[in-house]
Amino acid sequence: MHGFEWTALDGAGQDAKPAPGGADPARLRGHRLVPLATALVGDDGRILHWSEDAERITGYTVAEAVGSYAADLLVPKAERPEVLALFDRLMAGGGWSGLVPIRHHDGHRVELEFHTYPVTGPGGTRMLLATASDVAALRRVEADLAVLDGCFTQSPIGMAVYDTELRFVRLNSALARINGLPVEEHVGHRISSVLPGLNSTEIEAVMRQVIRTGRPVVDARSHGRTPGDPRRDRAWSASYFRLEDSTGRVLGVSSSLIDVTERFQAEARAARAQERLTLLAEATARIGTTLDLQRTAEELIEAVVPRFADFATVDLLEPVLRGEEPAHLAPDRGIRLRAVAVGEAYESGLVNASDAVGETSEYDAGRPYTECLRSGRPLLRTYVDEQTLAALVAVPERVAPGLEAGIHSYLMVPIKARGMVLGGSEFVRTRNPEPFAAADVALAEELVARAAIALDNARLYRRERETALTLQRSLLPQEIHRTLGLEIAYRYLPSSLVSEVGGDWFDVVPLSCGRVALVVGDVMGHGIRAAATMGQLRTVARTLATLDMPPEQVLTRLDETAMGIGEGQFATCICMVYDPVERSCTAASAGHLPPVLVSPDGAARTVAVPPGVPLGVGGVAFESTEFTLPEGGLVALYTDGLVERRGRDIDDGIGLLSRIIAGHGRTLEESCDAVLTALVTDGTDDDIAMIMARALPVPADRIATLPLEGDGPLPARARRFTRATLQAWGLSALTDFAELMVSELVTNALLHADAPRRLRLFRDRTLTVEVADSGGTPPRVRTSAEEDEGGRGMHLVSELCHRWGTRPTKNGKVVWAELELPISH
Repeated sequence: MHGFEWTALDGAGQDAKPAPGGADPARLRGHRLVPLATALVGDDGRILHWSEDAERITGYTVAEAVGSYAADLLVPKAERPEVLALFDRLMAGGGWSGLVPIRHHDGHRVELEFHTYPVTGPGGTRMLLATASDVAALRRVEADLAVLDGCFTQSPIGMAVYDTELRFVRLNSALARINGLPVEEHVGHRISSVLPGLNSTEIEAVMRQVIRTGRPVVDARSHGRTPGDPRRDRAWSASYFRLEDSTGRVLGVSSSLIDVTERFQAEARAARAQERLTLLAEATARIGTTLDLQRTAEELIEAVVPRFADFATVDLLEPVLRGEEPAHLAPDRGIRLRAVAVGEAYESGLVNASDAVGETSEYDAGRPYTECLRSGRPLLRTYVDEQTLAALVAVPERVAPGLEAGIHSYLMVPIKARGMVLGGSEFVRTRNPEPFAAADVALAEELVARAAIALDNARLYRRERETALTLQRSLLPQEIHRTLGLEIAYRYLPSSLVSEVGGDWFDVVPLSCGRVALVVGDVMGHGIRAAATMGQLRTVARTLATLDMPPEQVLTRLDETAMGIGEGQFATCICMVYDPVERSCTAASAGHLPPVLVSPDGAARTVAVPPGVPLGVGGVAFESTEFTLPEGGLVALYTDGLVERRGRDIDDGIGLLSRIIAGHGRTLEESCDAVLTALVTDGTDDDIAMIMARALPVPADRIATLPLEGDGPLPARARRFTRATLQAWGLSALTDFAELMVSELVTNALLHADAPRRLRLFRDRTLTVEVADSGGTPPRVRTSAEEDEGGRGMHLVSELCHRWGTRPTKNGKVVWAELELPISH
């Protein structure tokens, strides 16, 4: 029975030995693809064994076959004699092969190819082992195998079969030619050992996936270099499917692949082009979001690192950073640049081979960098060695750090705008293995060109802003003089957004007799025009205030000025005059926010000033209101930029301001800082102007008052009072002039007004003599003839004093004159 077991178990293995009777192992291998019936027949012709394939081919079950005579079961009656004679010869000895038609269980004829082998059973019993295949099925399989074998061997497409360990089992000559190695050098080896120049790790991962899941993979890309073409990268498209036998046992994986190098390269070029377009689009959206030179340079660096370069810098000429027009680059002169932005993708140490932000470098006239800027054309060094790098860097000490960092490709593009070179932008590759190419130069030029426009706009904006800020600062008070009886603190904060130049202003105007005018205004809009309008209004307001005009008259004149400046020039303003002797405040408003008043006990409130209309509207009268600022009291004037914010009601802002300045224990300067800290938390898109004033006690040796009432010669009494007061103040040097002025002013009041009511001497920056009377007509200097007996009083006063003037009061007027104090005072 050994032969039977060998046939059933080892049939057509790759290493099978020749079968008894000279059976062809190759033919047996073909039989395994179709049912192979086996039967064992005794010497009496009875069937002793019947296989499952015998059942499938003949239709007779094991129960029907075993024990039956083979000739009676399978051969028609007319053909039995011939078959029985053949059986006798076979039993006599020797194998046989041939075609014999048999009768199927259902009656139709089936032609079978038989192979018989005489065997000896126990006790020397003679038996016959027969195998049979359906000839029609066998012919179909052989035809199919011939087609498949021809396809495998003759196909121009590379084809291979791998076992479950991913070793080559078979491959066609097309694949061998592609790989550049003979077939025998593949068989039994894995791709990673045969073709180390390919992406074998990825390829084998795909094959393992196919073996594990059974799902085919189509168009899996492989790439690299093979022994057949070792100098060029190639690419292939491969498809993989799992191989199984009829029982579902996994045998391995099969692959087919075609060369797609040209398509791969085209796709790679398209992908790179798409990547460049994407980078350009993203950079366009990112660069130039602000009008700040440094931020714009940083945005260029952020756009290119690491997607385009591993390291990049932006350096600008010194005049550009000052907002000036860059000078023409002379051929015989070097250049000086300052690093504005530096960025790197890795900590490569390249910062040691370049300027840090804020540092400057100088390049001689003959250096490549200088020649590049002078020509305006890019400087490309595809490969960088020590000699190349030495010519590029500003100082020799930077060569070694650059080489250690791995610089292998360099590109510099001049930053040009409106035909002027503003600076240069450098791009360096270290870890990126691809050197800069022509396409990279074109992309860098486009990126830098877009950044150059933003940088030039930032430069022009900086110049305009500096000009406007200089104008604005020059129009604001340069010095606030100390005022007797009043402590003053102020803040001016330009807008932190968009322009930084606006029309807010404030002023502190010293007036006669120790009084002071506080003015705060806000021109609507921003820019140089608003600043220029502010300057005009501030100058007019200051001039009008020094003429002792009441606040409402000052605003009336300012309104006329605003209307004359031009259409659409509107402004709000508040004007307040404080008298330290009376502790009175007179305020008028032109559409401005109300002052905040804090009493000495800490109670805060807004002052109800008639609101008025903005300056420039015209045709509306202004009104003033009076209130008292007691000793220790505080008043604050401000513009809307301090209290108005998006998302916050302006009344809430005023309330917060009131609560802050009402706090005890702070100086005015500290109160100003506290207000800005609380109300201006994240910048402001409007200017802010603010004045805080606190009433102080007036020293007794600064003011002296004499009521001019009762009988007796008033001029003589006034002179004696003046002499005694000046002597007590240590101002005896001014006594003669002061007595003469007092005498003339009192006499003039007696002659031309109802009556003088009061003489007051006030010592501050000057000595002020003022006489109050009940008359409404101001005095004037008249020209008198030689024969006239009077009319020279005010002319004499005008000659003796530094300046003089008059102002109306509720009960008449005040005429005043000032004498300059001696230098020692």
